Amino acid sequence: MAKPNQTTKTYSIFGAGAAGLYTAWRLLNGEVKNSKDKSKKLAKGDTLELYDWGRYDFSKAHPGTRAAGARICTWHYKNDKTQAYLELGGMRYSDWDMNAKDANNGTAPGHRVVTTVIKQLGLDKYSVPFNESTNPLYYLRSKNFFLNQITSQIPAPYHVDHYGAAGTPDNGFSILEKLSVTKNMTRRQWDTFYRDGEIKVNTGDGSVYQKGDKLKDIGYWNLMYDQLGSEGFNYAADGNGYSSNVINWNSAYAFQANNEFTPGNQYKTINIGYSGMFNALFEQIVKLAKAQGVIFNYQPNTRLQSIIAKGKTIHYSYATRENPWKKADTKTTDAAWLAMPRHAIEQVAQGSRFDLEAGVTDVLNHRKVQLYLEAAIMQPSYKVGMFFSTPWWTANAENPPTYIPQLTGYEVTQRAVVQLKALGLSKATLKALSSLVGTPYASSTDLISAVEAITEERLSLKHENALLEVTFNSTIGPSVTDTPIRQVVYFGNNATDPKAKPVYGLLASYDDEIYTTFWKELELEPNQEQHIPNNENVQTLIGPKKVPDRMVKMLRKQLAEIHFGPNSDYTMVPAPVEAAYMDWSLPPFNAGYHAWSSHFNIGDVQQKIRKPSQLMEKTDVDIFIVGEAYSNDQAWVEGAYCTAESVLNDFFGVEPIIDNCEYPFICSAK
Repeated sequence: MAKPNQTTKTYSIFGAGAAGLYTAWRLLNGEVKNSKDKSKKLAKGDTLELYDWGRYDFSKAHPGTRAAGARICTWHYKNDKTQAYLELGGMRYSDWDMNAKDANNGTAPGHRVVTTVIKQLGLDKYSVPFNESTNPLYYLRSKNFFLNQITSQIPAPYHVDHYGAAGTPDNGFSILEKLSVTKNMTRRQWDTFYRDGEIKVNTGDGSVYQKGDKLKDIGYWNLMYDQLGSEGFNYAADGNGYSSNVINWNSAYAFQANNEFTPGNQYKTINIGYSGMFNALFEQIVKLAKAQGVIFNYQPNTRLQSIIAKGKTIHYSYATRENPWKKADTKTTDAAWLAMPRHAIEQVAQGSRFDLEAGVTDVLNHRKVQLYLEAAIMQPSYKVGMFFSTPWWTANAENPPTYIPQLTGYEVTQRAVVQLKALGLSKATLKALSSLVGTPYASSTDLISAVEAITEERLSLKHENALLEVTFNSTIGPSVTDTPIRQVVYFGNNATDPKAKPVYGLLASYDDEIYTTFWKELELEPNQEQHIPNNENVQTLIGPKKVPDRMVKMLRKQLAEIHFGPNSDYTMVPAPVEAAYMDWSLPPFNAGYHAWSSHFNIGDVQQKIRKPSQLMEKTDVDIFIVGEAYSNDQAWVEGAYCTAESVLNDFFGVEPIIDNCEYPFICSAK
């Protein structure tokens, strides 16, 4: 058994996704002001270990099998980073305007930690709008229509009570919110709502749920069905595009989460691919460790098998990818971070049960820890990406669709301002454009009018054309359907190399929950049998897998129906030049994202599960759990960063990365 030098510290992080990388970065760059906490800061001669079951492609010195980011996975055409890309995992963040005069107040929107990380890593120059259509295309119950076509005379094809089908699918969420929610609640107010929120209106004798009922103890599916009826529920479930939004999760939290698309949110991504943020984090970790004399040990293809404590010392065993169920070695550490989702933690807990002996503390298998682990619902997700030689879904296609997604928009970015400066636009115009960065415009006329209203001068035809060219967007969508592909997201040609032969990316299926099994069954041909046990199928760690021919044909059939109408022949959609999928229901994640279960105090779980020994009497073990699963921002990188930040602030004395007075990283217990 290896034993660390008694005069130095060893910190061990298990998981090299968002939470693990963020923890390593902040352990190295975080400031500690309290003298009693300075001994906890990594110093010269200390060791920082980063273990991961996968092998991410971090750099030339640390190559891997797939893009960095765990459940973020940028996939480039032919795996060439100069070519067009698709996101087969998480793909965006909510931008926070940190320069606004009200940036730190309680109602300022945005993912504040992710935005800050992107800024500090120098990636903000790559930040671009994640352009969503203001008039999305729907294909529901074999009817093709656009959002602006839904009226009382031509409702959506659902028999919703009180003319509900004459409104948008999201209106069902708003109806439920009116049972309790006050508009424009702050992050801290939502914190209280998760614990104390209740139905505040009289729902009538016909309702199952009544005034005064605690929302945290009500399943959201149950509540939706009760309030909207069968057809109202089906319209909201089908039309919002995410089955995960309407499952039986914690209603109090669902109210906030389904408020995602409220005005004021500006979604962005980085145009080198979202995985680029994690490459940059890893690069900084390596540089900081070297500069500070900290020994950085990155160990890929390594699975944490068990973890227990003997006194203050943590003992862990690990296995290799080649023999994932056989113990390779046992080591000790001073502090351990499980930067893992629920399923992976539960596997470690199972392995830890076999290490019990006198004087051993088995934190993960304590009864209350096991209970709190169950507070996160695992939500399977499946994404299929396809590249085409032409943008067949556009009006300029050789055989344009009957139903063309309305993706056109205009938005000024910092990159666009730089490009226009080189063309000699006036200082007044450039200043005006800088003030409009991040504001979307539905038409070219609206954008030009906004610029000219500030400058009070006309743009020349040359500069007008240049402005429209560099601000034009023809992505992202999505189009929404109740067929198994669920959502279609149009990435187009986003290659960084302007001279590269163009290819056009399409996220042909973005689905979750029950729809994932539809595609899973198509992974094997009719004459093939299963040969790999599911618990050994770590395709998510290896990388995107080629789509079999029959799955391609099924995708083309459904894409044809969305864009050309019911029963359209699959050949209306051309064959892709490349296609790949990621099945996030596979280990070690077993979920694309997580949701809070009902009948739990979310704040108490967030506070206690991050250092699970808090749930045990007279026990203090430096084993921590970080990640989006038990966060205040489930399904987002923000959640992973915030849980990691809260651990470092509260247990290691690291000063908060931002002003968190009005932006608590996690919920309070009371």
